[in-house]
Amino acid sequence: MLRTVLSDLARLRLNGSVCSVTQVREKGHLNRPRLRNPYWFIRQQRSQTDDQVTGENRSFIKEVIHDTYGTPALIKGVQTYEQKQLIKTNELPVPTEPWTPAVRRCGVIARKIGQYPLWLKNGERIRTTLLQVVDNHVIKYIPPEEYKPTQRPNVHNLNRYGCALVGAESTNPAQLTKEYCGIFRDSGVMPTKNLARFIVSPQAALAPGTPLNVGHFRVGEFVDVRGKTVYHGFQGVVKRHGFKGMPASHGVTKTHRRPGNIGGGGEKGRVWPGTKLPGHMGNRWRISKGLRIWRINTKYNVMWVQGSAVPGSTNGLVYIYDTILPLRKPQAAPPMPTLYEQPEDEAPDDIWYEQVHNFKDESITYKPE
Repeated sequence: MLRTVLSDLARLRLNGSVCSVTQVREKGHLNRPRLRNPYWFIRQQRSQTDDQVTGENRSFIKEVIHDTYGTPALIKGVQTYEQKQLIKTNELPVPTEPWTPAVRRCGVIARKIGQYPLWLKNGERIRTTLLQVVDNHVIKYIPPEEYKPTQRPNVHNLNRYGCALVGAESTNPAQLTKEYCGIFRDSGVMPTKNLARFIVSPQAALAPGTPLNVGHFRVGEFVDVRGKTVYHGFQGVVKRHGFKGMPASHGVTKTHRRPGNIGGGGEKGRVWPGTKLPGHMGNRWRISKGLRIWRINTKYNVMWVQGSAVPGSTNGLVYIYDTILPLRKPQAAPPMPTLYEQPEDEAPDDIWYEQVHNFKDESITYKPE
């Protein structure tokens, strides 16, 4: 056996060079759930220790925080801090180029709060998912020449786009680390619990401190929703892949919910990549593309999107942005770069799509004889 190996190595030596074989990882190494954040992430929560802080000092710290950012309040149905005293930042120049379908706008962070049916005017019943956009502010904008991501996103011609950092749901900064709070130093926005980056075009750049609400989108347009699926842990093939299982009787012993033969014998002698076997279920990032917005509530910043298969659990975070499907991109110019605050009397509370039946309207009319 040793002679055979040595002879094979001697054949590979050609002109003083040795032919090397590159090792290629299989699919299983690339599709594992990430249970920890990457090492370059900044630690958010600080260790909850006393730090020799007395009760009087704790009350004094709370008073300073409340004087600076206001007292905690329910903004759009979620407990957060009001953004009262924003620091004046250097605003970005107003774009002069017109909107085109190739322009990438910024997205928003929302929470999936449940499902609700709607009815069209022809009597058809549709299932929708409610997404609430809460306390979104632009934290930072990185121009294309300065955007060098540690983990390169799957975006074609990335050097043409910049990056917008968006935060949602402000929180008490005393519970966060000093390094994490440094991200918000020049933005004029209170530190937030959640952060997300969006690839945007230079024409759609937003100044730090700009609020984002549900008016960023319009009724009837299509959006893509990105979220992390529900984590079910280690599951078998019946729940994970929908296998039927084997009979309960007639000679079947201890193999009722097992996968059975996978056909790995013979000359192959291995398990083929992609074989449906037991394993971890869920906790994967998934994108639902091309979901129509049927209804918008401007009072609570809630939108009704098509379908009930939006990834994520109830009260989970999702990211909403304009769809990338070529046949469902908006034909008319959306709010560019976003919809700024309008007086309360101008914007209606509910905006319905033209095909959706509004139950507030009269459905039966009587005409005089």
